[in-house]
Amino acid sequence: MSNVEVRRVGKHEFVATNDRGASVPIGRKGAEGAFTPVELLLAAVAGCAIVTAETLITRRVGDGLVARADDVRPAGAHQLDAVPVTLDYDVSSLTPEQREALDTTVRRAIERLCTVSRTLEKSPPAPLILP
Repeated sequence: MSNVEVRRVGKHEFVATNDRGASVPIGRKGAEGAFTPVELLLAAVAGCAIVTAETLITRRVGDGLVARADDVRPAGAHQLDAVPVTLDYDVSSLTPEQREALDTTVRRAIERLCTVSRTLEKSPPAPLILP
């Protein structure tokens, strides 16, 4: 089990850290050099997909793998309607059959193993605990 702690370090400035010493700055929309909480969610779902699919893809097509997650919601809304994830890699060296097989394998792996996207699909409660 892991946890992340977010600590206030200045006005509208925060830092998230994990127990392995990694950290990431968090701020409001437009804060220079920081991720917003929604951007961290997008990074988590794209990161989970790319980490899960990395070996499957790179052993077939090599490097150049990129994942992107998009924030889909109406302007000003405070809830995402969707979080589509796009994996981009060069499949030009594959036959149509190989592309289809890779697509099936990657989708299956992410659907089965990506904790972040599986959690978003389930939409579990996120209780707020106050002192």
